[in-house]
Amino acid sequence: MIMKKIDHIGIAVRSIENALKLYNDLLGLEITGEEILEDRGLKVAFIKVGDTRIELLEPLHEKSEISSFLEKKGEGMHHIAYEVDDVKSMIEKAKSLELKPLSDEPKDGAHNTKVVFLHPKTTNGVLVELVEHK
Repeated sequence: MIMKKIDHIGIAVRSIENALKLYNDLLGLEITGEEILEDRGLKVAFIKVGDTRIELLEPLHEKSEISSFLEKKGEGMHHIAYEVDDVKSMIEKAKSLELKPLSDEPKDGAHNTKVVFLHPKTTNGVLVELVEHK
């Protein structure tokens, strides 16, 4: 199983609307999709940049998955996501390599995907997301 490509780069923001001043107003990039992930407390917007995308992550409330990150570190790069064929088998492979998945089962992600994150303490300080498109 080989990584297919960089799927997206996740950027934590307090407001997608404010972030669009850079991505849309200055750089002329358009949002290609926007979604609310209620179970994760997130509003996400995807912006296409060449072959990859930027994912803007805005918290819906203070218990959102991204809220503690914003509180501790402020806005900025949150994770890098790699597209894979089979996220479930990658969880097992990661464990065998002593890389720590943050869950034993994939979660539902934006745009009809299955995802798992790998703990940054085991991935050279970078939060890694593995993404399988259904």
